Amino acid sequence: MAHWLPYHSETLVSSFSKEEVRDCLKKATSEVNYLDRRSMTREGVKFNGLIAESGFKISKIVDKGDTFLPLILGELEATPRGTIIFLKFRLFPGAKFFLGLWSVLLIIFAVVFAWVSSELSYALFCLLAGVLNYFISVFFFQRQVKVSRDIFMELLDLQVKD
Repeated sequence: MAHWLPYHSETLVSSFSKEEVRDCLKKATSEVNYLDRRSMTREGVKFNGLIAESGFKISKIVDKGDTFLPLILGELEATPRGTIIFLKFRLFPGAKFFLGLWSVLLIIFAVVFAWVSSELSYALFCLLAGVLNYFISVFFFQRQVKVSRDIFMELLDLQVKD
């Protein structure tokens, strides 16, 4: 994993068993078939993804595309007093590709403008555009991490009330 990409991780501790946490996630997660619109309208579903025996791969349900929506990778580890939940929030592969592509292209343009054509103002503009693109990506990713995390935490809190 490249450390320059937007990323967030944390560890949660739940007093619920691994099975209870997994069941709660299963109730709130749907494996979506994008060709069948009915699969996206189940009541109480908050996430799209897959829940496995010891982990999960989910993302928040959205009505329209969001480039910076995090993919949440989780691992569940049972303990005598509950469950430890390891969460990793990452960009989807397509978003990683485009962030990397634009970063590399802008660096190449900056090098070409600086050394080949001696246009330092254009080179500086390309470097600034690359830095701005990166920081905007990090900002919007972190904003979506907060929203997704809040929904995830609410889901685990609701388990107490059920």
